[in-house]
Formats: sequence, structure tokens, C-alpha cells
Amino acid sequence: MTERNSVSESKVETADERGKSALVSDSIYEHEQTVLQVLRGHPVLIWWAFFFSVNGAVLSIPSFRRDFGEEYGDGFVVPAPWLSAFNSVSSVGQFFGGFLCSIVADRIGRRSALAIGVLISCGGIFGEVFSTARAAFLVSKLVLGVGLGFYLTIGPLYSSELLSNAAIKGFGDRADAWAYRGPFAIQFFFVAFLAAGLPFSIESPWYLVRHDKIDAARNALQRLYGRGTNVETKLLAIQRTVAQDLAAKESKWSDAVRGSNRLRTAVSCGVFVCQHLVGIIFVLGFSTYFFQLAGLPTERSFDLGVGVTACGVVGTVLSWTIVNRLGRRIIFNSGMAILSIINLLIGILDVVPTSGASWTQAALTVVWAFFYQVSIGAVAFVLLGETSSPSLRAKTTAMATATQSVFGIVMNIVVPYMVNPDEANMRGKVGFVFGGLGVIATVLCFLYIPDLKGRTFEEIDIMFENGVPPRKMGGYVIEH
Repeated sequence: MTERNSVSESKVETADERGKSALVSDSIYEHEQTVLQVLRGHPVLIWWAFFFSVNGAVLSIPSFRRDFGEEYGDGFVVPAPWLSAFNSVSSVGQFFGGFLCSIVADRIGRRSALAIGVLISCGGIFGEVFSTARAAFLVSKLVLGVGLGFYLTIGPLYSSELLSNAAIKGFGDRADAWAYRGPFAIQFFFVAFLAAGLPFSIESPWYLVRHDKIDAARNALQRLYGRGTNVETKLLAIQRTVAQDLAAKESKWSDAVRGSNRLRTAVSCGVFVCQHLVGIIFVLGFSTYFFQLAGLPTERSFDLGVGVTACGVVGTVLSWTIVNRLGRRIIFNSGMAILSIINLLIGILDVVPTSGASWTQAALTVVWAFFYQVSIGAVAFVLLGETSSPSLRAKTTAMATATQSVFGIVMNIVVPYMVNPDEANMRGKVGFVFGGLGVIATVLCFLYIPDLKGRTFEEIDIMFENGVPPRKMGGYVIEH
């Protein structure tokens, strides 16, 4: 009997070892895949990733400022308090919508949660289109923010913003209310797009595994990766991770700021703080308005607004190819330095105006958008995934999300007071503010941004536990 038990245990151990080996092989295969290989090998996966990620700059539309603003000089401006509220209330809605979505999604599934988000978004968009008072418009943006919180990830979604800026360019020269209602109404396109695809969408395999629906999870993975892919190792990886997550629930929030985890959490949250310190809200949220304040014609400001978003799209696509070829550290730190320099140049051009200074400032803003997305805009999420401790990843990610939201709200409140003609009216001098903050942040990044390319989670744990300075992790040799 003892011998049989021994043989049985040996078989279990061998099967487990084989499972681990398969997981390792599958992980190596996925890490070594190029973007082109992913596009060719898993077209359905790419489609649904796009489907679940789709979502403005109406402040630059004169008729919007006329209907919701006040007379100032020869034109109209939206008072800074209301402008701050308009820009920050959506972030507040997304903050709470994200938490609400997490509760709903865990109980009724991702597809059903997304359907609820679509309905809430419809209400918010309808209110934006037909609001005639500031308070009603503010509430509509709050409702829309809650809806967006159900299905939007952190950060700007450039594919939709490109269409939004194009819509603003098309409608912006109108003199009636549809100059700004038109771009708001365009958002219904994305709601219709999501609603049409929902009946055919695939439930999250992770959700299905967590609810012990293994066969359904296997079928979902097969649909995502295609019939020619063996999904058993992927299913096993999800099961093992879910089991680890259940064990990790015993951890406390305070664990994220204790011992070596304190530095890991600081880096994970700090990369998103850096995005705000170099002016992400100013450039991507107020660039078109800034172009007009700099003296450019309204139509040209719309053109440049589209250019800002288009360059961001190009930068995002390029980041796919370089993020795994170059080290995270060199990409992030170089991006911070370049963005800080561009901000300072914008400020200098405002203090020492030259012929064509306004156009040069605008061009630098477009260049800024490109370098942002090709560097810190993309790498921040990579660093979050690699730096955070596996056992605390959910909590660290939640803290990073909250940090991003809080700084977004603060900047959306502060920036209008900086740029509005009836307040500080700093114009291009805002570049000095974000340039100075960027320089300070760049120095800190040099000290604390690690290069973890090619490292396993076990190796990352060892380096942090051994107190290896982040700037030296890229070349640190671990004795196995």
C-alpha cells in the first residue's frame, strides 16, 4: 500500500512538473513573439482587444465658449472654475465607475458589465448633446465618466480621439450649437459599435475560471487564439494564477508599503505621476485651445489638434516594436528628458517671441505627443506589470490607478487657471512649469527606473529583496 502511494505521488509530481514545463515553454514562446506574429497568428484576439478598448477638445470651438461661457474682451471664455469642473468631473466618474465595474463584472461577467456601461454612456452622451446649462452639462459628463469607467483603460485612447478631433475640425466652424453637439453625438458611434458587437463577444476566460467554468473557459480561449492553437497550457496558466490570486487575498494593503515592496510600489505609481509632471493633461487636453490662445486661426488650430493625436497614434504603434528591443530604462528616461526639453523650449519661445513663434510652439506640441507615446506613455504600463510584486499586483495596480486618477483630477483643475485668459493667462509659459517639474522628475527617474527586460519574476524578486539599486538592475548578475 505504501509502495502504491509512493508511485501515485510520483506520478502526480511528474504531471505537475510537466505542467510547469509546458507553462514555461508557452511563456517563452509568447515573450519571443513579434507584433507581426501576434497579428498573423491571433487575429480574433486582436479584434476583441480592439473592440473592448474603443471610446473633447470642444473648448476650442467658439460657439461652445459662447453658449457656456461669459464675455471677455472681444470674445467669450468659459470661467476657470467651470472649466476645471468640466474637465475633472469625467475623471471622477471614471474613478467610481471603475470600482463599480469591478464589482459588477465579478458577479455577472465582463460582457454584462460592459452592456451596463454602454447604457450609462448613452445617457451621458445624450445629456452632453442636448444640455443648455452648465450644471446639466456637468452632470452629463459625470454620468458619461461612470460609463467610460466600465470599459476604458487608463490613459488616452487615440484611435477614438483621432475621430473626435476630426469631427471637431468638421463641425467647429459652424456658428450654431451643433458645432459642439456634433462631436458629442459622434460618441454614439462607439456606443453603437460596442452594442452591435456584444452579442458575438467572448466572455473573459479569467472570469470563467474564477467561477469554475473550465469547459467554457477552454472554449473561450479556443475562440480567441484560433483552432490551430493548443490552449491547454494557457488554461493551466490561468488556473494556476487564479489559485495564486486566491492565496494572495490574504495579503494586506499595508504589505505594499513594507520592506522591499515599498520601493516597488513607489516605482509602479511614480511612472504615472511622471506622465502628469511633464504635462500630459495640458498637451493632450488643452492643445487645440492653446493653439488659439497663441494666436493661430481657429481652423488651423483644429488641424494641429488632429496632428497631435495622429502623432500620438504613430508613437504608440512604434512603441510596440521598440519596447522589447531597447531597455525600459533607456526608453523611459530618454523620453522624460526629451519631453522636459520640449516644454522648456515652448516656454522660451513665449518669453522671447520671434517670427513664427506661435507656429513653432504648436509644432513642438505635436512633436511632444509623438515622443510621449513612443516612450513614457507606453513603458509606464510595462514597468507597472514588471515592478509590482506578483502577490500584491492587484493591490499595486489599484494604487497606481488611484494615483493616476488623483493627479488627473488635480491637473484638470489647475491647468484651466493657468491657461485661461481671465485667470493667469500664462500661454506658452506653462512650458516652464511642466519643463521644471519634468527636469526634477527626470533626475529621480535616473535613480529609480529599473531595466527589467528579459528578467523572470523570480529574478526581479531576488533583486529587490537583495536591495539592488534600480538603476543597476539591468546589468546585475544573479547566481543561480
